[in-house]
Parts: sequence; structure tokens; C-alpha cells
Amino acid sequence: MIKIHNTYTRELEPLMPIEPGKIRMYVCGPTVYNYIHIGNARSVVAFDVVRRYLEWRGFEVDYVSNFTDIDDKIINRAREEGKSPAEISEKYIKAFYEDIDALNVERATHNPKATEYVEQMIDFVQDLLDKDFAYISEGNVYFRVSKAHDYAKLANKNLAELIEGASGRTDADEENGRKESPADFALWKAAKPDEISWPTPWGNGRPGWHLECSVMSGELLGKTLDIHGGGADLEFPHHTNEIAQSEAHTGQKFVNIWMHNGFVNFDGEKMSKSLGNFKTVHEMLETGLNPQVLRFFLAATHYRRPLDFTDAALELAGNNLKKIENAYRKLHDSQHQREAIVSSKLDAYISRFEEAMDEDFNIANGLTVFYDFIAAVNTGEMYGSRAERFFDDVLKIIGITLKSEPEILDEEIERMIQARQLAREMRDYEKSDQIRDQLKSQGIVLEDTAEGMRWYRA
Repeated sequence: MIKIHNTYTRELEPLMPIEPGKIRMYVCGPTVYNYIHIGNARSVVAFDVVRRYLEWRGFEVDYVSNFTDIDDKIINRAREEGKSPAEISEKYIKAFYEDIDALNVERATHNPKATEYVEQMIDFVQDLLDKDFAYISEGNVYFRVSKAHDYAKLANKNLAELIEGASGRTDADEENGRKESPADFALWKAAKPDEISWPTPWGNGRPGWHLECSVMSGELLGKTLDIHGGGADLEFPHHTNEIAQSEAHTGQKFVNIWMHNGFVNFDGEKMSKSLGNFKTVHEMLETGLNPQVLRFFLAATHYRRPLDFTDAALELAGNNLKKIENAYRKLHDSQHQREAIVSSKLDAYISRFEEAMDEDFNIANGLTVFYDFIAAVNTGEMYGSRAERFFDDVLKIIGITLKSEPEILDEEIERMIQARQLAREMRDYEKSDQIRDQLKSQGIVLEDTAEGMRWYRA
């Protein structure tokens, strides 16, 4: 049985789908005013691994990840560039797809845009007003946090602590007397001059950030979700406010299991656009970094653990990926005989891998099992079509695509390999060894086996 660490309860809980065999999963997507950075990509890849594993275990996953395509940051970027907010958002939505395609991320079942659901958002706000969970102030609509049940439990806080924490600082709305309480948050923002807006019964304006995800998830997945995911920075206030407004609207539990991935650290600090210490996926791939190395780096650490972004960590990911590639070719080149002999050993590897992943998608422990399996492949103890299938399954879960065919070598290296083969046939072993050493200095390792010569890149 799959067990997941539920951020809401801080406990490991069994996955009990609302609908047997099907998972309703929502993951917060990007605000599209810039290219995604490595921290954003970590969340995208982490939940892609979760989704892939759930599918491997036989679940149908209805996976929704949104685009916030109207926001202060988008409006400000549009002003800077002399473009419309729609032009800015479409530019970076296109770039997002390019980046995640390069990282081999499965497309979501749905990628809704906030601007496509404004009518439903207005209805949602009106319902909260009718139920007295919200109030209008100068064209803005705020949610009454005091009426929410267990507000901020997700962030392991309570309302009194939040109000006390806010007492030393005021936002513009509280300072102007618009808000009844410093903890209240905006469901709808009154229109400002020259800003995009929509008409409502309480005046022109645009939706608040928190409102968007509640409405889109509800419209596409229903009142209660099996899993809701996102970065740890979204626990408060974003996900906290989603819970408050959604449960006030439906009267039902919003999410059964909350999942949050850890931060990516750069030079010892959390990577973020606000701190300016970030690298975008776009610029990294433009420098020639192998996207599979970046994918493996992001996928190979347990999703809840922080991830340190360093050149050494990327190099290690690249080296581990080479080892996987070499074992993959060796396994696919091996003869498929006596499969029954390795069957029980293979079953043990599969069982151990599944056990590791069933414990909160612990990919780090799962890869430890996989590396043991690879060692058995390299020693010739593990072979056959079932072993190949398990190898392919693990690669699919971590999102790595390999080919069993050898890569094409430079013409000069090809000639050297042929010359070495000829020297061996002529029993000129001294020349054969010289060529072998020369190739090794270029990172090409040759291996003489009973099935013939194999090579791999060191």
C-alpha cells in the first residue's frame, strides 16, 4: 500500500482514493511572467515522478496543473515591455512547455489558465458573500478568516499567532481601513486605472491569486481532491487560503492529502526570483547542459528534502547517469537465456524498489535498490527480457529515455576501434593495447566479452 506524508497532519497516511483506481491530483503551476527557474522545475519534476509512479502502480491519474496568467507581476512586466498581459503570459507559457518537454515531463491532463475561469470565480465569490464568509470593501472582496475552521493548520499555525505576527506590519489595505482583520485575504481586487478587469455585481476588478486554484481544481476535479501538491513556500498563505475558501464554499473537505516539495538551495540560500539568486532552465539548456542530466539531478532526491544546486552535484548526476546508460546497453546486448535462473533474484529487486517507493515516493531509496540491480547487470548475474522490462520501468518513472543502440562515434574513433580489431586478429597485441589505451584517454572504454567487443564512455 502506498503511504504519503500528509503536510496537513504531519503524518504518513495510506493513499485511499475517492474513486477506486483513480487519483484526482492538482499541482500549483507557474505565474507566467518569466522563465521557470530550477526551484520551479524541481516541483514540476518531483510531482511528475509521483504521477509516473502512481501510473506504474496501476492508477489512472487525472492530473491538473494551472497557469496563473493574470497577476501583479505579469501586469508589471507588460508595462516594462510595452505589451499586453496576454502577450507576456502566452510568451512564457510557450517557454514553459519548451522547458518541461526538454526535461521529459509528461503533459498534465489539463493545464487551465486563470483567465479561462473568471466567470466561475465570480460565482464562487458571490457564494461566499451570500454565506457571510466574505465582505465587500471599496470594490475589493475579502475573506473573513475568523469564520474559517482550523485556519492555518496546514502551516502548523493558528489564527491568533497570525494576527499577532501581523500586528507589527500592515499592508496597504489594512492601513486604509479596508480589511476587518489583518489576517483577512483578498478574493477579488478592485480595478486600478489601465489594468485588465472584469465586471462583477460589486464592481470591476480581477481575481485574487488564491481564488484561482480553488476554482480551477473544483471545476476540473470536483469538490474534494485526493492529492494537492506544490512547493513548501505555498503552505502559507496560498494553500492555507485555498482550504479556507474552498471548504467555506462547498462545506466539504477540500483535499485528503497535501504534498509539498523541498526548496532548491543556491549558495546556501533558497533559490527564488525575489532574492535574485536563481538560474532559469532556459538559460541552462542554452549553455549546452544535457537536459537528461538536469532531469536526473532534480528527480533523484526525495521530494521533501532540500536540494543543493552546485556544479559538483550536477557532475555527480551526470556520472551516475553514464553508469546507468552503460548498464542499460550491457543488459540489452546480453543473451536472453536461462531467465528462470535470475527470476527470483529479479523479483526481490522489484519488490524492494516498490517497497521503497510506496513509502512516500522515496526515490532516493528506490535508486539505491536500482543501483544494486545495475551492479548485478554489470557482473552478468542479471539478464533477460524481464530484467530489461524492469530497467525500462524504472527509467520511465524517473523520466529518463535511453536507447539500447550504441551512439555514433566520431569517424576517427571508429577507425581506431576497427584498427584494434584488426591488430587482435593479426595477434599484434602490443598495437592492440596501445590503441585501447589511446581510446581510454579519450574517454572510450573497450570491453572484450564472449559476445564480442563492447564499448562505453567513461
